[in-house]
Amino acid sequence: MAAACNVPNDSLEKIAKEVICCPLCKLSQSRKNAVPGEGRLSAKLMFIGEAPGKNEDDRGKPFVGAAGRILNEALEKAGIQRSLVFITNVVKCRPPDNRIPEDDERIACRPYLDRQISLIAPQIICILGATAYSSILGGKSITANRGKIVKKNGQKYFVTIHPAAAIYNRNLRSVLQNDLFKLFREIKSIEHSRSGSLLDYVG
Repeated sequence: MAAACNVPNDSLEKIAKEVICCPLCKLSQSRKNAVPGEGRLSAKLMFIGEAPGKNEDDRGKPFVGAAGRILNEALEKAGIQRSLVFITNVVKCRPPDNRIPEDDERIACRPYLDRQISLIAPQIICILGATAYSSILGGKSITANRGKIVKKNGQKYFVTIHPAAAIYNRNLRSVLQNDLFKLFREIKSIEHSRSGSLLDYVG
């Protein structure tokens, strides 16, 4: 079963193994592969989306479909290396027909996400889309805080749209791109005020 934060001898590998075998909600019955997330324990920047889609369910990796390609392009243009950040979702298994995760599914997965955040201790968490925004920050409308830093319980969050929103609306690609440029500027600002350069984790 999913455990709480601050698990003794916890690790990203341990969490991944638990997620892959997780039986805690009905999504475990329909998934092909659970998608724990991927990236570095040392990542100072963490991205959290909604849930895996079909391609992610097929491969067991996050953001490898059309939305992933849009995210990768935006990250590259902003000078952020995907290989040096950590990327995951609020829910680790694909909801049928890519529907929005239900409350019980989010609740079942939340301890995994909390443990990942606790282990990685990112300096900034980038929230991708309304589902992650409501799940993590309790936000109702992403429009009010999109492209901004939000602080909660000592953690910095950066809020932007989900790349999937830009699949059919190409105008939103520039919105995502501009937001990630803002995120990069925030990274540079933190780099000047802290030891341990965040720029070690971006291009």
